[in-house]
Amino acid sequence: MPPVIRDDPYAVYNFQVIVTNVSDDGTAASGAFNEVSGLELEIPPIEYRTGAEDITVRKIPGLKKFTNITLKRGITGSVVFFNWIVEALNGKVRRTSGAIVMLDENRQEVMRWNFDRAWPTKYTGPTLSAGKNEIAMETLVLSVESLTIA
Repeated sequence: MPPVIRDDPYAVYNFQVIVTNVSDDGTAASGAFNEVSGLELEIPPIEYRTGAEDITVRKIPGLKKFTNITLKRGITGSVVFFNWIVEALNGKVRRTSGAIVMLDENRQEVMRWNFDRAWPTKYTGPTLSAGKNEIAMETLVLSVESLTIA
């Protein structure tokens, strides 16, 4: 589905995260995540100069890079994502695909960032404190090799 274009920008609070094939049964894991960051890509320039030219430095495209995607959510008792990184710790890195889906005010899809060959690189559990009145949050960082807008 191509992005839905409108005059007013979309709000950041309506989105869905879908990660496919996280567990052995091959089901997709979608989560009520609180925050998603890292939807970035870059092509850093390589500076190059030959001795036959003046002092001008040429710039040519380098290797493409995709930033890690960071997912944060409140702990609900589900250990699907934790078990995924434990598999990687035990030498079985399960690469998968997924999507970050932006929704409009009516919860209809308006834009989608698809990622591919993702695997968990970091899990952070909650910071617990008896003196705070906050939600217990967990963080999962995914390394991705591709990011596209569909």
